[in-house]
Amino acid sequence: MKIFRYLDRGTIRESSNPPADAVLLAPCVPSKIVCIGRNYAEHAKELGNEAPSEPVIFLKPPSAVLAPFGTIVRPAISQRVDHEGELAIVIGRRAKDVKAAQWRDYVRGFACANDVTARDLQKKDVQFTRGKSFDTFAPIGPCIETDLDVSALALRTRVNGEIRQNGNTRDMIFACDVLLEFITAVMTLEPGDVIFTGTPAGVGPLNARDRVEVEIEGIGVLCNAVA
Repeated sequence: MKIFRYLDRGTIRESSNPPADAVLLAPCVPSKIVCIGRNYAEHAKELGNEAPSEPVIFLKPPSAVLAPFGTIVRPAISQRVDHEGELAIVIGRRAKDVKAAQWRDYVRGFACANDVTARDLQKKDVQFTRGKSFDTFAPIGPCIETDLDVSALALRTRVNGEIRQNGNTRDMIFACDVLLEFITAVMTLEPGDVIFTGTPAGVGPLNARDRVEVEIEGIGVLCNAVA
């Protein structure tokens, strides 16, 4: 089932069938966004990195969340802002020390995500926090799909209609069950928290007036403008 979160005449609602004139909101309100770096071997390679031996985790702040059709704002201090289309896991109940075999019991569903990155700042700083954390750098949506096998889903990112990333979740180095066990051994995940599971090869720059779309099979299309 697809669940949309939206604004309807001043009231926030959730439904699988929102009104045509409803304003879509990000489908969840996370206390934190846990991201996985270099989870596709070809993406690690394109950035000059080795494939990791265990998940590489970092955080985005909740202030980075952006709704479907919202505008990604490129910060003036960055000369290179990239798209990174990803599968997002949305947590459904408090999760701590979850075993891989029970991972799905803690998941509400899945969404499309874009781990927008100021690439030049990421390279300059070495660690990821500044380059990943600007306001609007975490588009999520357009909905939460609650009933989906995510083991082999086509994932495409388009910029102005041109395919930039054409991957599949089966190519993740660490699958969702491994990620949930690894992360919850470190921190407690709360309902509404989100895991960005990593991006396939093909990341590239976004420019003002671009239109970027992340499409994942079975979920839908997350669309955002760029300013």
